[in-house]
Order: sequence, then structure tokens, then C-alpha cells
Amino acid sequence: MDAAYKAKVMERIERKAESMLAQIGDKSPHVARADGLYDDMPHWWWTSGFWPGMLWLMHDWTGNDAFKQAAWDWDSKLEQCFLQHPVDLHHDVGFQFLPTAVIKHQLTGDQEALRIGLRAADFMAGRFNPAGNFIRAWNGDLAGWAIIDCMMNLPLLFWASRESGDPRYKHIAMRHADTILTHGLRPDGSVVHILSFNPETGEFIEPLGGQGHGPDSAWSRGNAWALYGFALAYRYTGEQRYLDAAKRTAHHFIACLPDDAVPLWDFRVDQPESEPRDSSAAAIAASGLIEIAEHVPQAQKHIYQGAAERILESLTERYATWDKPEHQAILLEGTGHKPAGENVNVSIIYGDYYYIEAFAKLNGWQRRIF
Repeated sequence: MDAAYKAKVMERIERKAESMLAQIGDKSPHVARADGLYDDMPHWWWTSGFWPGMLWLMHDWTGNDAFKQAAWDWDSKLEQCFLQHPVDLHHDVGFQFLPTAVIKHQLTGDQEALRIGLRAADFMAGRFNPAGNFIRAWNGDLAGWAIIDCMMNLPLLFWASRESGDPRYKHIAMRHADTILTHGLRPDGSVVHILSFNPETGEFIEPLGGQGHGPDSAWSRGNAWALYGFALAYRYTGEQRYLDAAKRTAHHFIACLPDDAVPLWDFRVDQPESEPRDSSAAAIAASGLIEIAEHVPQAQKHIYQGAAERILESLTERYATWDKPEHQAILLEGTGHKPAGENVNVSIIYGDYYYIEAFAKLNGWQRRIF
């Protein structure tokens, strides 16, 4: 993929983002179905940070103040959920506040954004179970569950340690990462979605399939969360075991890709020819592979960078909505929760976010939100 192609795609993304801003406005989108219209979820919903995150990224990339103005007060909106919907917030506050409060403070120095980001980190740290060394997933009667997705929320804690000078946030993040490394990452590089522990003793009980095909399957988006999350843990800590884990997971992901480099929703389904793809897993993995490429020796970079570029070119040429101006999303054929029959063959906001992030990084964007 040459520089001219990368720049051309960013130009298309800029035009599409401007159209999305006009169409989506201040909605909180999650999925867009066949009609191409993004839904509008409550602010406490876990994906509420990705749309403002796209706006901040596009403002930083283009200098267009319209993106900044639209993104500006999202951290304040989401903070209200701590008062109005505290039982609905959970481990995914990283996904909500990294692309809002953290990036806002990073780009503008806004002190309210700093305060809000640290408040979110406090909330996340409070979910840590010291008996089992994991950050609790979700709420209700699931006190002993931890999930692979949370690897991507850990940067909120790493950031909080750096900003506050308090290492406890980092210690919690590393203990959770080590637990996932022990129980969630298999020798072949595939990952488990849900880990079940006894919340009182911390004893590991069993793996659960969750959004994957089953407890022994290989949910592709979980694989993507893991390869990116472990790479980020290495960036923040310099601990080689995290980079080794990211590479192992990346090797599994790359090896399982079909000819067009966009994965099925699970790599171990019974009848792959009849199963849907997940473009969001592809976009997340591509951005994570670029992250890995930045940390490995020069002779290894092409493995990860090349795979990321193959994925992104396929998404651009086969899965994007460039010829559908009425469609509010960028990527088609995302899969949310196939076992539950929810959000299959849809556009998903985090797929769009990571697609933009990956191409921005290919074009030299150096900001790091996650």
C-alpha cells in the first residue's frame, strides 16, 4: 500500500466523516442496519465514546473546528451517568472516557476533562477483585466474570497512573493483564471471551463462550481485542511478556484469515461457508497490528504492518459505503453478538472508529487514545 493510496483513503474518510456529522449530529450511535441509519443509544451504553472519539480524531487530523465543537461536551454528558445510571456503567468506562475526556485533555489541556478522566479511572479501579486479580465485567450477579474485551480498557488505568503519579492504577491494570495472560490466552494464540472465577476466593472456575461460538472456539473480535490490548500493555509498561502475548495472538489471527483478509465472526464455527464476517474485528485487529509493528525489530515489522495493510485494503475496497452517501456508517458486514442473534450483518460504530484510527496511523498520526 503506497503513500498515495493511504492519503487518498484519508481524503475519502474526511468527506465521509463530514457527511456523518451532518447525519448523526449528537446521537449516540451503536449499529446501523439495512436502512443505513445509525441508532441512538443511551449515554450509559458502552459504545457511547466511539462517535465523539471519531470526531476528536478527525479534528486533530484535519483541524476542522466543526468536529471539535461537536465532540467538546461529550465527556460531561457521559459523566452524568455516574449520577443518573451508576448501575449501568461497568468495565467499559475505558471505551467511554478514553475517546472523550482523555483525548480532550490530551489535545486541549482542558482541566475538567482531566478530572472526568480520573474519575472514570477511579470507578474502573474500584471494580478490581484482589482475590482473583481481575477487573470485574458487567454487573448484576456476575461478580466473578472477567472478559477479554477489558484488555482495551486498561489504558485508562495506565493513563491515570501517568497523570496522577499514583502507581496503583498501573498495578491493577498489570494484575488484570497477567490474569488474562494466564487463563484467557491459549498456547496457539486464540483467546477465551469470558473467564469465570469464584469472586470470594479468586479461584478460576472455567472459560465461557460468551459472544463466541463456544468455550473452546475462537471469537475473532476477542482475538482482535487481545492482540491490540496486549500490545498497548507493552507500550505502557515495557514488559516483554505482553508484547510476546500480542504477537502470539496476532499470529493466530493472521493465520486464520480468509482470502479477503476479513475474518468470520468466529474462527472455529462448524460450517464456515455459511457464517457472517465481522468487519469490526478486522478494523480493530488492523489498528492493533500497526501498534505491534511499532514495537518489534525492523526485520519483523513487515509481518504485522503488511497484514494490517491487507486487511485495511480489503475493508476499503469490499466493505465500505463510499458509493452509498445515504448510509451513515463506513463499514458494512459487522457482527455484534451472533450466538444471541443480535446485530448480525450490520454497521458498528467501533468498527468505523478503529478503521479511521488505523488509516490515520498509516498516514503518520501519532496521537494515542487507547
